[in-house]
Amino acid sequence: MKTIKDMILENKKVLIRCDFNVPMKEGKIVDDTRITAALPTIKYCIDQNAKVVLFSHLGRVKEEADLAKNNLAPVAKRLEELLGKKVTFIEKTRGEELETAIDNMQEQDVILVQNTRYEDLDGKKESKNDPELGSYWASLGDVFVNDAFGTIHRAHASNVGIASHLDSCIGFLIEKELNALKELDNPEHPFVVVLGGAKVADKIGVIENLVKKADKILIGGGMAFTFLKAEGYEIGNSLLDEENIDFCKNIVKEYPDKIVLPVDVAVTTEYSETEEYRVKDITDLEYNEMGLDIGPKTEKLFEQYLKDAKIAVWNGPLGVYEFEKYKQGTNHLLQFVVDNNIKMILGGGDIVAAASTSGYKDKVYHASTGGGATLEYLEGKTLPGLEAIK
Repeated sequence: MKTIKDMILENKKVLIRCDFNVPMKEGKIVDDTRITAALPTIKYCIDQNAKVVLFSHLGRVKEEADLAKNNLAPVAKRLEELLGKKVTFIEKTRGEELETAIDNMQEQDVILVQNTRYEDLDGKKESKNDPELGSYWASLGDVFVNDAFGTIHRAHASNVGIASHLDSCIGFLIEKELNALKELDNPEHPFVVVLGGAKVADKIGVIENLVKKADKILIGGGMAFTFLKAEGYEIGNSLLDEENIDFCKNIVKEYPDKIVLPVDVAVTTEYSETEEYRVKDITDLEYNEMGLDIGPKTEKLFEQYLKDAKIAVWNGPLGVYEFEKYKQGTNHLLQFVVDNNIKMILGGGDIVAAASTSGYKDKVYHASTGGGATLEYLEGKTLPGLEAIK
């Protein structure tokens, strides 16, 4: 796999696919982590005297109303601040204005192109990898660098489409992500997996792939209750993924020593932040109660398996993280991981957002920038954005 250091970039028009899909509120950036993650690749290209043209999506664009809220203008402004140099923002995804701006670039100039998903308004040209669009964007440059790990599991015109026409490589961010994830291909043992989140359905592929090589899979979050139901426990009104009860039953039966389920949970009778909760053993749930977090006995149980782990991966929070009082299990385990210097890879998405909120994100071994991409990697799937470069 070619990396950015394998390319001659001087005086070349270098197209970089970044992931600037940052959370926005009322036109302001809430968290610029993804922008800062892209800086090493962008700065390297500038230092190599390249002409740098940046592409990224932001949100989803299904109708005209989505254009204004998913405009990349605030990203251009923040990027300019972080780089300490002018970033020219072109408000179009194609056409004369864009072509002229690129033709007139000097070495070390930086252009950011408008949200690639603006092209989805007309037949999902970006998301469906329209060949004409990919070819057009490729015609604007000499070299393509894919550094958007968050979309590497998707075949879009701005990654696979461009890479099909240009000499291509990966940037520093994708290289860093892959180097961390490759450690899970043949992991050191004990290798422990922590899975949370709502649905079993979202994690079936991960469980099937990792259960063969993991020593333990610790299951929390809403998905734990489907496993508990499959084991015959009363789960009351807790989240249930009914369609996958048989899957849970079979996987526990096949790997009884590997699947570790909660032994106690924080329960309440109402899905809300204000209702009081109690901690109960999983044998004692009433028909009208729901579990919204793991309990302290489960925290201790999970710690026992994590403390000896040579490497671990974690995807999904262990409780309803949006509610302050049900963050405890997730935060407690994150604290334990950091305090005990456990080699933990956080698999993107909600668990990285949780770790970021609580100040643990930069203290773990690796926090991935792409939840969907990490999950598909852990499932053993091929990633189209990478295949196009290979």
